[in-house]
Amino acid sequence: MSAASSTPSADTVQLQSAAFASKVERIPTKAYGSSAAACCAVAADIAGLIRERAAQGKSAVLGLATGSTPQGIYDELVRLHREEGLSFANVITFNLDEYWPMEPDALQSYRRFMNEYLFDLVDIDPANAHVPDGMVALEEVAAYCEEYEAKIRRAGGIDYQILGIGRTGHIGFNEPGSPRDSRTRLITLDKVTRMDAASDFFGEWNVPRKAITMGVGSILDAGKVVLLAFGEHKAPIIQRAVEGEITSVVAASFLQEHPNARIVVDPSAAAELTRFKTPWRLGAIQDFGLTWAKPLVMRATIWLAMTLDKPILKLTDEDYNEHGLQDLLSARGGAYDINIEVFKTLQSTITGWPGGKPDRPKFIPGRGVDSTNPPDVYPKRVVVFSPHPDDDVISMGGTLIRLCEQGHEVHSVYQTSGNIAVFDDDAARHADFVAEFCRKYERRDGERTPQAVAEEVKVFIPRKQPGELDSPDLQEIKTLIRRSEARSAAKYSGVQPENIHFLDLPFYQTGRVRKKPLSEEDIRIIMDLLEKVKPHQIYAAGDLSDPHGTHRVCLAATITALRRLANRPWMKECEVWLYRGAWQEWEPHEIEMSVPLSPGEVERKRLAIFKHESQKDKALFPGAWDTREFWQRAEQRNRQTAKIFDDLGLAEYEAIEAFVHCDALTEGGPDCGETA
Repeated sequence: MSAASSTPSADTVQLQSAAFASKVERIPTKAYGSSAAACCAVAADIAGLIRERAAQGKSAVLGLATGSTPQGIYDELVRLHREEGLSFANVITFNLDEYWPMEPDALQSYRRFMNEYLFDLVDIDPANAHVPDGMVALEEVAAYCEEYEAKIRRAGGIDYQILGIGRTGHIGFNEPGSPRDSRTRLITLDKVTRMDAASDFFGEWNVPRKAITMGVGSILDAGKVVLLAFGEHKAPIIQRAVEGEITSVVAASFLQEHPNARIVVDPSAAAELTRFKTPWRLGAIQDFGLTWAKPLVMRATIWLAMTLDKPILKLTDEDYNEHGLQDLLSARGGAYDINIEVFKTLQSTITGWPGGKPDRPKFIPGRGVDSTNPPDVYPKRVVVFSPHPDDDVISMGGTLIRLCEQGHEVHSVYQTSGNIAVFDDDAARHADFVAEFCRKYERRDGERTPQAVAEEVKVFIPRKQPGELDSPDLQEIKTLIRRSEARSAAKYSGVQPENIHFLDLPFYQTGRVRKKPLSEEDIRIIMDLLEKVKPHQIYAAGDLSDPHGTHRVCLAATITALRRLANRPWMKECEVWLYRGAWQEWEPHEIEMSVPLSPGEVERKRLAIFKHESQKDKALFPGAWDTREFWQRAEQRNRQTAKIFDDLGLAEYEAIEAFVHCDALTEGGPDCGETA
């Protein structure tokens, strides 16, 4: 099993296709092996339409969406324009929506987004690129919306509509309750939608309460509709839209009525669909080209045990037969043999020595310690990559402490500054400290004294407009706040001061939530660190649902760096583990290493997290789908994992931190959704 096994592999995706889908899926749905592959396929489809219409002397009318989901489509379309001559001279576009009120050049403006990612990079006539006007006067909104609809009709209607989907099931900004025949209009945003947008606006309180959006009826008028969804956090709503009843509560479900609509997802967003989560409920899997390989056996057996609330070793032939798993019994020799295999596999994941034990063979994922192997390297050099300055202690703080206590050379590596996640009030408090400190110690930094810098920041903060970028000085103060907290937490966990590294990867240094693409400089910085340390073990964040996308980009950078270093001698001994915890947790059938924590270790981990004072009590970007504090999330998830192991019949622990082995050198490994 590898990191990619947490969701269906690319091969599995191709096998579990139309035959399965027709049973429960009410919208044709295709799962690609990665979000990048999905975006390239949709971009190729659009490019084909543009070229076909150009050959006919006609316009291609596109309905466009904004956000991180379609960004990959626009990147590919720009590449096709620059490298393969795709012209947009015959293209007319209509965007779905825009916040209201919203200046067109504001950081969060959808007009600005489209200009930056598509319109300014291709040869489209600006007069043909339509985005709702976020500054139209309130008394003119109704007439403006009618005219927007009229423009679409005069263009001949939308040929190809791109959609994303919100966690409420909204398409465009058609919130729950939007009627089937709704048209372009001004709407009030749902609280969940505003919370989801909070990271773009540096806080929920800055998100506009209204938006102009094309209606459900406007969208369904399009000749072809393609809805894209990527990431684990989209999986539940995709399942409801595709397999559930048509309802105004989930606006995307109306696509079931469209004759030419389809859903495009990556493996993570597909994870809750029946054909991926519980395919045996749809019939004999052999009929669809699948086999009862070990990962599917693990998933099915654990699902059965949790469904029946029974320990694995107490499952009977009747249990399997009565829950659609007759074929599993036939293929694998009956309940007793299956139960023993799954139980031993889970049991073998448990280790109190995540870095290995002196004079003991190496820990093998899924097999535990293999006594036939020679003694493992001990102690190890260990690199713990942390996308934000607190991810290490939140997600694997107990394991971090254990690795340090067991004598390994542990390096905590913070990939970004995390400065956008600091409240202005905290920065102001630290600026006060700096000003008072400097009044006593009058140290000069060039022509500006530190006191002058602090005073300027204190003046800037009260004048700062909602959503405005921080000044460079304010960014620096926030960076230092996060850095000092990370250093304190790492040292408390046992990491030596000289082994604490701050990479400040360039892609993050925009001062805003939307980041730059990965660059060669990002990759080189990580490669240089790895070459310097030459680790035996690497830990990296595998929960890719963080609202900023920082985890996803950091993992992509790490994997790219490792692949480029594949021929180094030290890489032959290096293993990579992925942790989760801040935003989600590994499912029990995915786990390949389980590190149990005692009550004392749980408390010590909590105190390490508390060192990040700027994120305590209320984080600036907590994530809309989980409003608990980060220490609460981690602690409760760790306890829940331990409870699941206990319920399945394994040993009872206070808490467990879980990891999945990552074969970083395998092409098509973790779906990071980013490329360097």
